[in-house]
Amino acid sequence: MTARSATIADAEAIARIYNEGIEDREATFETRARSAADIAQWFDGVHPIIVVEDDDRVIAFAATSAYRPRACYAGIAETSVYVSRADRHRGAGRIALEALIQAAREVGFWKLLSRIFPENIASLGLVRKLGFREVGVYEKHGQLDGEWRDVVIVERLIRLWCSTTA
Repeated sequence: MTARSATIADAEAIARIYNEGIEDREATFETRARSAADIAQWFDGVHPIIVVEDDDRVIAFAATSAYRPRACYAGIAETSVYVSRADRHRGAGRIALEALIQAAREVGFWKLLSRIFPENIASLGLVRKLGFREVGVYEKHGQLDGEWRDVVIVERLIRLWCSTTA
């Protein structure tokens, strides 16, 4: 398995994997399936996206996105990781997230954060192994299929210094 920067040509594979995550109801509040055109909008030239390939097939991705629109938060990115159902528990998520951390550091982000369902033990374990810390829990953060769900807030500092000029 190898990680690389994603391109718009990967949008269909990313959508396929993300849609599995949506269907599983274990990793996102989203309920509407995404198309390759929806995913293509993620490629903004600012927020790194990584894919993991195995035998030239995209099996996982990790992506960053905007945290907040205020300038003071420009160095913070939301982070997500998804692995195709057939390829889970093989280390693809770890490969994707490690590469994403490095890519985010290289483009100047100083912090990554995410919100994870408490029941998503695999994701919580992965982020812990890669140096994320649990900040707290947002109780009843959103509804999924009519049920209130909590989320665990996690963050990782990825630069030792913070500067708006870096």
